[in-house]
Amino acid sequence: MHEDRGNVRLPQEFVQLAVDLDDRDPLAAFRSEFVLPDGVLAYLDGNSLGRPLKVTRERLAGFVDEWGERLIRAWDESWMDRPTTVGDLIGRAVLGAAPGQTVVGDSTTVMLYKFIRAAVDARPERCEIIADTENFPTDRFILASIAAETGRTIRWIEPDPATGVQQAEVEALLGDRTALLVLSHVAYKSAYIADLPGITAAAHRAGALVLWDLCHSAGVVDVQLDAADVDLAVGCSYKFLNGGPGAPAYGYVAQRLHGELAQPITGWMGHAEPFLMGPDFIPASGIRRFLSGTPPILGMIPIEDMLALIDRAGMSALRNKSVLLTEYAIAVADKVLAPLGVVVASPRDADCRGGHVTLEHDAMKSVVDELWRRGIIPDFRPARGLRIGLSPLSTSFGELATALAHIQQILESRDD
Repeated sequence: MHEDRGNVRLPQEFVQLAVDLDDRDPLAAFRSEFVLPDGVLAYLDGNSLGRPLKVTRERLAGFVDEWGERLIRAWDESWMDRPTTVGDLIGRAVLGAAPGQTVVGDSTTVMLYKFIRAAVDARPERCEIIADTENFPTDRFILASIAAETGRTIRWIEPDPATGVQQAEVEALLGDRTALLVLSHVAYKSAYIADLPGITAAAHRAGALVLWDLCHSAGVVDVQLDAADVDLAVGCSYKFLNGGPGAPAYGYVAQRLHGELAQPITGWMGHAEPFLMGPDFIPASGIRRFLSGTPPILGMIPIEDMLALIDRAGMSALRNKSVLLTEYAIAVADKVLAPLGVVVASPRDADCRGGHVTLEHDAMKSVVDELWRRGIIPDFRPARGLRIGLSPLSTSFGELATALAHIQQILESRDD
């Protein structure tokens, strides 16, 4: 149980601003649709694990009845199509993708492996992969493994963490040896938004394929994969899509590449006729060929619920609130936390900033530990970053103000 520290407050101007922003928030009513336990004063980690929806509790319980009643028949009745139907929902709601290009299946790690390996295998004459040293560890680890497996070289961009990967840095390494470029759309540390359309076009001019990691962008930042002519994308569903711990990832493959790419994990669900049980793998037509094993039907239920909420709210409204939340956090940090040694490590231009703000200070690890004890939950990223993850539909400005006040109080108490 957290301590009662309700007397911890920001300066009155920021308290009142939070009240005014909540009063004017067109999305405020959506917050009541989430599970909001009394033991959490402020939840600022939706960019790692989103809150569950109340309706999901009911639907998961109801699914047991569907399972028990329909049993194996449900595969023929609806479950076999669920990876592509939910994939199409994700494509339409948050990816800017036409139907038939998005599928839900494995973990993010497995999806990344399959799509990266398929992409480099489709460019056998090219021996280089471009990536950046600031990308999430899983992306970098998988790239290193695939490079070792296939005898390719990784050319690493070392971007300024504050500004992210720039198109000019990519273009300096692109050439006729480049098979694939792998980047995150939103940087997991700073929240910097990469120029997805511009970088994609630059890679195509060099004849390379591009894979975008959308884990920190889909559901909080405008993503238009078809319009940008993106080749491949992978994203998780447990952050801003609120799919729950271990929820399945989704993958996007542009339709023009379906016949060109051969995925490396050829499980029975990607077969043209799964129940033929034949001796040889014959890939299914379209996006289904990128499936491998039996799809996680239970894991797709929370994703469907969140997508329905996003549809009702509208991505434009979500993005507008996301910007207001991050602007509020930065304004407080500049005036209240900067005198205590805190540095804002996220872009100040909203057009270049995703759905979280990173605050840096040498004491942030112990600050986060204390915040968790108080029932306030951001997360810590080495070496000195406190990430404030802001989910527009479940985060209020008052909640954010409470968390920032506690950060101020903890840092001030260290100087006493």
